[in-house]
Amino acid sequence: MTNSHHLAKDTADTIVALATPAGSGAIAVIRLSGPQAIAITDKVFRGKDLAKQSSHTVHFGTIRDGETIIDEVLVSLFVAPHSYTKENVVEISTHGSKYIIENLIRLLIRGGARAAKPGEFTLRAFMNGGMDLSQAEAVADLIASNSQASHQVAMQQMRGGFSGELRQLREQLIHFASLIELELDFSEEDVEFANREQLRALVYKINSVLSRLIKSFEQGNVLKNGVPVVIAGKPNVGKSTLLNALLNEERAIVSDIAGTTRDTIEDEISIHGILFRFIDTAGIRHTEDIIEAKGVERTREKMKQAKLIIYLFDPSQSSGEIQHQLDEAASLGMRAVAVMNKTDLVSNQQKQELSSLPLNYISARDKQGIEELKDEILEKVNLHHINTDDVMVTNIRHVEALRHTEEALNRVLAGIEDPVTSDFLAMDIKQALYYLGEITGTVTTDDLLENIFSKFCIGK
Repeated sequence: MTNSHHLAKDTADTIVALATPAGSGAIAVIRLSGPQAIAITDKVFRGKDLAKQSSHTVHFGTIRDGETIIDEVLVSLFVAPHSYTKENVVEISTHGSKYIIENLIRLLIRGGARAAKPGEFTLRAFMNGGMDLSQAEAVADLIASNSQASHQVAMQQMRGGFSGELRQLREQLIHFASLIELELDFSEEDVEFANREQLRALVYKINSVLSRLIKSFEQGNVLKNGVPVVIAGKPNVGKSTLLNALLNEERAIVSDIAGTTRDTIEDEISIHGILFRFIDTAGIRHTEDIIEAKGVERTREKMKQAKLIIYLFDPSQSSGEIQHQLDEAASLGMRAVAVMNKTDLVSNQQKQELSSLPLNYISARDKQGIEELKDEILEKVNLHHINTDDVMVTNIRHVEALRHTEEALNRVLAGIEDPVTSDFLAMDIKQALYYLGEITGTVTTDDLLENIFSKFCIGK
């Protein structure tokens, strides 16, 4: 592993940070990690001698600056290597006052700690072998998870599901790489230690796993970030009312004046544990109003970003007009759900005329047909049967590394089909191993680690 000198030096420090969200609350937790975490806390803690206490114990006492009591606290001890970071860790639970938090952290820094950088606790867990890199990244995803599905996928990855699959693949490839390296040592004698047929079979097997993981990215990314859905339709068809019915709250501006919603309004809703980002947009129509025209242009942009379009119609629209809108979505390759709103105003004769169209009948105002519409939305985006226990790729960095691995392995296959010398074969296998190692952190650079952990919150 190519972790740098300055990262190694940084881990000799003892770091401190607020581990709970900033702001006032009932309690706040201040976390220290590093060789001197317990000793530094002991300097300001009045209670038991912390250095003599066992790991995983909690102690009541006061924190003092000289003789001034700052707060009554509970101190939790985690003695190395039995902690999140594999170092000595102390967690001080104080009352959640901004004044107390600032004073206590200042006191600990004066005692020899330094303020932690974003993600530094998790970086130490990675550097000290507590977790691999993809598991560390899953910690950030877990903190950010805002739906049942995104939580389950992050939890599965953090517990090492993804890494486990990759580790097995790497070990099998390493075995062949070593056999080919052995061939290079005996190049004069023209011997073959690595059975090419077995190597080909292994590459096919690995590529099928890579292909499944790469394909899972689309769903995994959606589960992590939410499914973007555009609600489209002519002005005043009831888009805002539908959004409110789906969200169960008054969120968008609703008025009888055509074209009230002049901008895109975004909101999120969880349907059966999966997050959907609903984007209510300005209606699409020809207009002389410059503000309105900009709204329509934004709608078209949003439609391009969406995974699903909900086309909302009302009884004033003909079957021909509805069919035209749906054909337009199909020609763009967009998934669309057609919804007839104001169902109480649809006559039986109209229903007959519209019977050939795949319409969901609802009344957004009276919240009729909303649950059935949610089921249709899930089915349309192919998430109604998703299994969040499957290993899923949710990280763009990982999917890029998997694609590079696949490319390198395809070169290995080409080198077997149209025989190349062992050194070329060894080079391509090494490339594949390098990219697989980038995911789990077997291969790292300073820039990569800096990039990943700088996106974490401070205190994690």
